[in-house]
Amino acid sequence: MDEDVLCGLEDFSPEVNLTRYLQNIRRFPILTPEEEYALAKEYIKTKDKRVSYKLITSHLRLVVKVVSKFKGYGLPMSEMISEGNIGLLYAIDKFDPDKGFRFSTYALWWIRAAVQKYVLNSWSLVKIGTTAAQKKLFFNLRKMKNQLKLTDDREMSHEILYTIAKALDVSEQDVTDMNTRLKSHDGSLNVQLDSESDGSGELMDFIADSKPNQEEVISRNEIMSQRKILFNEAWKCLNPREKDILFKRRLCEKAITLEDLSKYYSISKERVRQIELNSIRKIRNNIMQ
Repeated sequence: MDEDVLCGLEDFSPEVNLTRYLQNIRRFPILTPEEEYALAKEYIKTKDKRVSYKLITSHLRLVVKVVSKFKGYGLPMSEMISEGNIGLLYAIDKFDPDKGFRFSTYALWWIRAAVQKYVLNSWSLVKIGTTAAQKKLFFNLRKMKNQLKLTDDREMSHEILYTIAKALDVSEQDVTDMNTRLKSHDGSLNVQLDSESDGSGELMDFIADSKPNQEEVISRNEIMSQRKILFNEAWKCLNPREKDILFKRRLCEKAITLEDLSKYYSISKERVRQIELNSIRKIRNNIMQ
């Protein structure tokens, strides 16, 4: 991570005046895929901080968008943005444009990880729990409550507790305890984000639309397209029998039974199962290379 670049962003620090920061970052242009690729290649070659500065500033709005999805945890938005910006800096140094992904798609994971780490640390993770299931519960309980239209503070019914606990692989008591913690930290969406705000600096003003926007749709399509390419290439490593068995067992609309395939190929059902699993392993190893 380039410390000089980090220092160069001090003029755009969200801690100073969040409203002004949100206005200032809008003046940085969004790069085209071609511009983004050229800058990323140049940075890999030169490590020029001016090049990384262009990549970073063009994605500051992405950080704000990610942070807006963590509303309701009772934490300062400006601090979460600062943590997200650090994740963005790490993404710059790790990004390889020749992998076929947009930088925004790649940076999204680093930004989200940095913000999640900050939120978890701020919420005393030792008390909340450290297992993957408990972290999943922490970040998904409010979302599931919204999906179930539980918008009040009444205690959840046994059926609701069971549904959430099963979906997130935790106990019903874990759900109850986490729900209590989250409710105690909920804040008003009308709180002013900055004392010098001109009236447009409430948290409500920066809540992101839950529907996917054009950038998210494009990023998702890029990922799916890249996965399809990788799978098609890996598929070539299988012989005709392996392709046929794997397709009929895992890829066709109605899976063919082991017994039917064993009769067709005059081999045991266990041998069919082994071929199926070995084929999956071959494809996975080919993609990971």
